Amino acid sequence: MDWLIWTGAAVSLIGVVILIWCATIALRARREATDEADLRARLHRAVLINFGALAVSTFGLMMVVVGIFLG
Repeated sequence: MDWLIWTGAAVSLIGVVILIWCATIALRARREATDEADLRARLHRAVLINFGALAVSTFGLMMVVVGIFLG
């Protein structure tokens, strides 16, 4: 089950990279926002991306755990 562990680690790493990208989106939105509504819209998008990235990362970690239990 080594393939499941390594695939899960890669999926989890992709999730972490997306989380870092999401943080840069949020920081850029705070700097470039012109008004409150614009900031809310940009941060809403960042929150949605953040939840997706957390789900991807969690799924990858679950794959690693299952690979360890089966291996």
